[in-house]
Amino acid sequence: MKEFTPIKEGKVREVYDNGDSLIIVATDRISAFDVILKNKIAKKGSILTQMSKFWFDFTKDVVPNHMLSVDVKDMPEFFQNERFDGNSMMCRKLEMLPIECIVRGYITGSGWASYQENGTVCGIKLPEGLKESEKLPEAIYTPSTKAEIGLHDENISFERSIEVLEAKFPGHGAEYATKIKDATLALYKKCADYAYSKGIIIADTKFEFGLDENGNIVLGDEMLTPDSSRFWPLEGYEAGKGQPSFDKQFVRDWLKANPDSDYLLPEEVVTKTVDKYKEAFALLTGKEFE
Repeated sequence: MKEFTPIKEGKVREVYDNGDSLIIVATDRISAFDVILKNKIAKKGSILTQMSKFWFDFTKDVVPNHMLSVDVKDMPEFFQNERFDGNSMMCRKLEMLPIECIVRGYITGSGWASYQENGTVCGIKLPEGLKESEKLPEAIYTPSTKAEIGLHDENISFERSIEVLEAKFPGHGAEYATKIKDATLALYKKCADYAYSKGIIIADTKFEFGLDENGNIVLGDEMLTPDSSRFWPLEGYEAGKGQPSFDKQFVRDWLKANPDSDYLLPEEVVTKTVDKYKEAFALLTGKEFE
């Protein structure tokens, strides 16, 4: 049996080279504030992978994506065991674009802090008088650069995203920047409307895109998981305050309240986190997570 070792390890994911494809494994690691926590969240990797699969299937008519299979039987023998079953996705190889495509439909988090300071979010002027967690008149696109592990992503303007892409792909900066912006907003609209009908508000999320061998824009990485998005329950939603959430915000809030934790979560926070992920999965897909 051929042994595989990761060619790349992120905060949560491991990437394996499978010749003409990649196998991306979502581990049970969890990160917050760009730090990998000491705890593992059991089954988290499988929930993230299965949720991404759901969304990739749901949006393939909007923009093509990199998913080939989540069935380990389609993968080399090395991956056909419990460690990889459910949390692995075989994907097309892409040349990833160096931009994180963030879309915000509601004002919260760092966006809310910025708005209180000067009425803008990532340099975009917003109407006066917005309340915390309020729905924006229309979703806004706020790209950022991709940072290495341990460093923080940097919010940039759309104009700056053109420059970043132009530097890497001469002659294509404006084209690629426009295409990924349009795809981000179209994906968010379709998915946010659907999630709302299932009782979940997608306050904000991020997408990543790459180029296939023909230079087409293709959606990669993960999609609309609790790791890459802010999910709020529609029930009880009320602008003017922070919202309970189905995502890592619960972990972030605990870490902020316990600055001496050394990034070690108590067991009840771990349990509550995975329960929240499972609840979001069930609401969105209509199926209980097994």
